[in-house]
Amino acid sequence: MEQSEFAGLFVERPQAFSWFLGAGASRTAGLPTATDVLWDMKRRYYCREENQDISRQDLQSVVVQNRIQSFMESRGFPKQWEDREYERYFELIFGEDKERQRAYLHGILSQDPGGLGAGNRVIGALIAAGLTRIVFTTNFDDVVERSVAEVGGKAIAAFHLEGSHNIQAAWNNEEFPIYCKLHGDFRYDSLKNLAADLKFQNAALAACVRNAGNRFGLVVAGYSGRDKSVMDLLNAVLDTPNPFPHGLFWMELKGFSIGPSVVSLLARAKERGVKAHHVSIETFDAVMLRLWRNLSGKPLDLDQKVRKAAALPVKIDLPPVGTAKPIIRMNALPLVALPDKCQAVLSSKDVSWQDLKEIRAKSNGRLIMAKADKVLCWGAEADIRSSFGHDLKSIQEYTIPQDLNAPNNLVIKSLVEEALGAALVRGKGLVTRTKRSGTYAIVGSHSDHPAKLDPLFHVVGRPTGIVAGLVAPADDIHPAERVTWAESVKLSIEQKAGRSYLVFEPDLWVWPTRARKLAVDFLDQRRADRLNEKYNALIDAWARILLSTADRNRTTTASAFDAGLEVENPRFGIGSRTAFSRRLAV
Repeated sequence: MEQSEFAGLFVERPQAFSWFLGAGASRTAGLPTATDVLWDMKRRYYCREENQDISRQDLQSVVVQNRIQSFMESRGFPKQWEDREYERYFELIFGEDKERQRAYLHGILSQDPGGLGAGNRVIGALIAAGLTRIVFTTNFDDVVERSVAEVGGKAIAAFHLEGSHNIQAAWNNEEFPIYCKLHGDFRYDSLKNLAADLKFQNAALAACVRNAGNRFGLVVAGYSGRDKSVMDLLNAVLDTPNPFPHGLFWMELKGFSIGPSVVSLLARAKERGVKAHHVSIETFDAVMLRLWRNLSGKPLDLDQKVRKAAALPVKIDLPPVGTAKPIIRMNALPLVALPDKCQAVLSSKDVSWQDLKEIRAKSNGRLIMAKADKVLCWGAEADIRSSFGHDLKSIQEYTIPQDLNAPNNLVIKSLVEEALGAALVRGKGLVTRTKRSGTYAIVGSHSDHPAKLDPLFHVVGRPTGIVAGLVAPADDIHPAERVTWAESVKLSIEQKAGRSYLVFEPDLWVWPTRARKLAVDFLDQRRADRLNEKYNALIDAWARILLSTADRNRTTTASAFDAGLEVENPRFGIGSRTAFSRRLAV
């Protein structure tokens, strides 16, 4: 699953998810992961036995790592990545001396960190705002406690191996937030690191995990799944009547594969009907900031502490209207009317972006849809009811925000741009395609082009064709295909100084889209002569085609469908005179 899709699911109901944090979630706060702790133990043991001086920086060298690992294995220590490697090292180095291992962890986890990472601040803010009710961790550190204190100005006490029975009373009384350290806290006597310790989970803490698994979804971050007792516990949740009702989402860094135990858990979850996915992320900080940015109604004081580098709103007055030459023509037309209503579709089941894609494809262009905090749609109510079937709960009127450039409205902006594209191409021999970069109007592959495309034909000649000698190679999904091209125009909406504009950028479309990089030489050659005079003529041609008029001062009305109420059929008013600017008189 892509981060964007997961973010869409999470921000709809953040309180429906519990969190499970591994050492990777604390790394950005300057604390070591389980792998870092392992290598630190190996380094210290090797230096002591071999009378060597190797720093932590030296461990970045593969040669040094291989030398230390070979020595450890010669002394009977486990091989790298072997099952139970972590607990076996603690067992062989510390024996059963809990005080020594507590002192060691206190030292390595109490080093002065560089400060909380962005992801840690988001977790603290979610807890402080009441948007996250329960967090589990295998970590010993105090990163979550510091995050809640620094960002939210509150204190949170962890339930751990000392007095673990109290967690059941907290759960029964719904004393949220609940923060649970499954392996203990290094500041206390009880820790779980040795093989015998990690064989089973504490009964009271494990019961809380099972209870939470029957009420909340679960998001796992920074955890590899190497602890068998934890994985057994998560698998046990799947044997309960209502496992992970809001889904199970396991985050892993892009380029890294999830372990076999995690693959098995996700597969079992899907068999039990759980919405279970592996979510590829760049970093913990990046994905957490993405979730926070997309949450609506965030407390301002928390937002300022989470996003310390957030841009401040500014207002720079525009210069007065100029009178001096030259006049610079712009590829923008005034939008004098935008749709202000659409339909919000409520379904009895969660609707993913993939679900929307399939519904839209089956509608054959009769529905224009997007997924913001709700599923938003234009199209006949009968078509919506037919597409959603028995899953449809209700259709409500939705007011479209005026500021489409606001960070929280970008999905709605894309929806309006797609509707604008549909309105402008009707009956003109054009088709539309929507990409992340925008909506495109493209000349269709006609044998005889409609007369409405004559303005374009007079400027560029034939507007479609085949890229001679170029074939898109076959891959795992697609067969080998010849490469074709067509004249196109990118359509977008920009809002400046309280006004809205249709910005249109002439371009060339390539089919199949994966072959665009292969067609760079052709595209450069085709566009080589599109300098001022010809580009100006191209702007004229596209404006005449899109608005169906050559008049300079006329407002054209366009709608996405032939008929329908205001909430079903988006309508636009577009002026035919392009925007321009003059140089300021000195």
